[in-house]
Amino acid sequence: MLSARLLSAGLLGTALLAPAVPAAAGPASRPAAGPTVDYRGLRLTLPAGWRVVDLDRNPDACLRLDLPSLYLGHAGTQAECTGRAVRTRADTLHLEPLDDTPPRADIPTVAADDLRALPATRADSNEVRYALRRSGVMATLSYGAGPGVVRGLLAQLRTAPGPAPATPATPATPAAPAAPAAAARTAAAARTAATAAAGAVLAGPRGAQEAFTGQGFDTCTAPTQRAMDAWQGASPFGAVGVYIGGRARACAQPRLTANWVRRQIGAGWHLMPIWVGPQPWHNADTGLSTDPSEANEQGKEAAEGAAQAARSLGLAGGTLLYNDLENYTDRATWDAPVVAYLTAWTVRLHELGYRSAAYVAASSGVKALSAHHHQAPEAMPDVIWVAVWNGRASVADVDMGLPAGKKLWAGRRRAHQFRGDHEATYGDVTLKIDRSWLDVEPAALARPGGPGPGPGPGPRPGPLS
Repeated sequence: MLSARLLSAGLLGTALLAPAVPAAAGPASRPAAGPTVDYRGLRLTLPAGWRVVDLDRNPDACLRLDLPSLYLGHAGTQAECTGRAVRTRADTLHLEPLDDTPPRADIPTVAADDLRALPATRADSNEVRYALRRSGVMATLSYGAGPGVVRGLLAQLRTAPGPAPATPATPATPAAPAAPAAAARTAAAARTAATAAAGAVLAGPRGAQEAFTGQGFDTCTAPTQRAMDAWQGASPFGAVGVYIGGRARACAQPRLTANWVRRQIGAGWHLMPIWVGPQPWHNADTGLSTDPSEANEQGKEAAEGAAQAARSLGLAGGTLLYNDLENYTDRATWDAPVVAYLTAWTVRLHELGYRSAAYVAASSGVKALSAHHHQAPEAMPDVIWVAVWNGRASVADVDMGLPAGKKLWAGRRRAHQFRGDHEATYGDVTLKIDRSWLDVEPAALARPGGPGPGPGPGPRPGPLS
């Protein structure tokens, strides 16, 4: 039963507690209607089968992108999140008060006053936010094949009966990735020494990453600042992997802002920005093409999307960007497109001024890249991050599944994910993580694209010869 607080605030309608009511007779193509939800003076009827998740009541809930869902309220800790890549992206909608909604650097945000004519926008991660200024609500859409269904839901929003919660006369418009000059001056005046140091790192000639040897972890969504602070003092980790985008990303990233990035770098964390692009499985929305020439184009597109997200997050030229490519078993089908995809990713990132890394499994991607390394060594990822869960914190050939004696990715160009999918607790904060050992020196890697990223993706090069 809904709490008295929620009922008095008018956040959710009682229809959420009732079984879904079948839609009235209509065209056969119209989806069956599900529950009707009232939120902040707006009413929305969902398609049948959608979940409704109240984030105020369940702050640990994960904003999953693989289940049709309506999320209400600001995201909490997302402690329930797990996973890296999802085969099927669902249509989801996240509604939250426009006030205090953090700016998102990883997906586009568009101001919208007319719900019947929502502006279209390109979204490499299949997510987009609409700032509904008249309603004082931020709407974040996630989708699989296309945004049409969720945009259609927004277009059907209508005023709920009864008094609406008070909203500001002129609700704040979310900040774009580059803050206005006045806001930037105000923020600069309030920065602590640690944040100032972070800015120096981001702008420095060596980029956002320094050489690092030691343990790192990755988790599905960017941890809270409290978690990051607690783990820095109590855990063995000095590096953190954070998922910055991609069509197969498993979890939403409501905390991933340029400020979050600055704070972690300023505190001394080594960041591993991860892009979850098309995967070696058969799926029209999230799958890699089995045609190497098409996979080559997908690799270029992934590099452009990752570079744009990195720029928006303030990650300097020369930063290593990691492409998460999951395990596969049918090597006869996938080896050639995987190599085409990851070499195109590397070449394009170099042109855009970033360095290339690839997360691959020892039983599949490592074997494919190793077998073709001699054909185009200059197009191979600068750093290899291998998943083999043998429990050994080592980047030796035998522990990474690399061929012995060939010295592939030698010289501080390796990372090893040696334990996956487990809970860890440090400083009374528990996270679901994967655990890795890194030995990387980004500044020492060759980077054909020059000292920093260019102004934009620009024309795409032709396929590798």
